[in-house]
Amino acid sequence: MKLSYRLRLLIVLISLGVLTGGGLLLKHLLLPDSFGVYGPYRANAIAEAALVPIRHGTNASCFKCHAYEAGIHKTGRHQTISCEFCHGTYMDHVENGRKIGTLPVKREKQITTLCLRCHNTEIKARSELVIKTVAMPNHLADQNVKLTHNCNQCHHVHAPLKYIIRAKQMTRWTEAGR
Repeated sequence: MKLSYRLRLLIVLISLGVLTGGGLLLKHLLLPDSFGVYGPYRANAIAEAALVPIRHGTNASCFKCHAYEAGIHKTGRHQTISCEFCHGTYMDHVENGRKIGTLPVKREKQITTLCLRCHNTEIKARSELVIKTVAMPNHLADQNVKLTHNCNQCHHVHAPLKYIIRAKQMTRWTEAGR
C-alpha cells in the first residue's frame, strides 16, 4: 500500500512536532531555573562557589609569620612565584590565624625536581629573559661541579642569584675573567 504525498508529509510534520515538543519538554525539565539569568550558564553557580572554603592564600598571608623568608623572597628572582607553588596549600597550614599543620619542606633531590618544574629546557616556548632554562646535567658540568649536586648547594631557593652574586662580589669574579 502506497502512502500519498500528503499523508507522508503529515507524518513527517507530526514527527517533527513530537520531537520538538519532546525536546522542549526535556529542556524545561533538565535545565535549572537559574540557567540563562546572567548568560549561558547557571546563575546559582556563583552563590555555590562563594560557599566553597578558600584553600589558597597570598604571599602576604605567608609573610605575616615568615618575615625572614619574606625579606629574601621579595628581593629575589622568585618574588612573583606563589609560596604555595613550592610549599603547598595555605589552608593545610593555617586556619583562623592559627597553625594547624606543617607544610612539607623539600630536601636533597626533591629540591632539584621542584626547580626543574620551571627551569628546564623541555619548555622551549619561553624567552630566556622570562625564566632561565637550564639543561641538566649539562648545567652542572658547565659549572664544573659534581653531577650529584642539588640546586640549593649553589642557589638560595627563595632568591636564586643571592649566593651567586655574593660569590662574585667576594671573588671579584666577572664574565670576562671566567
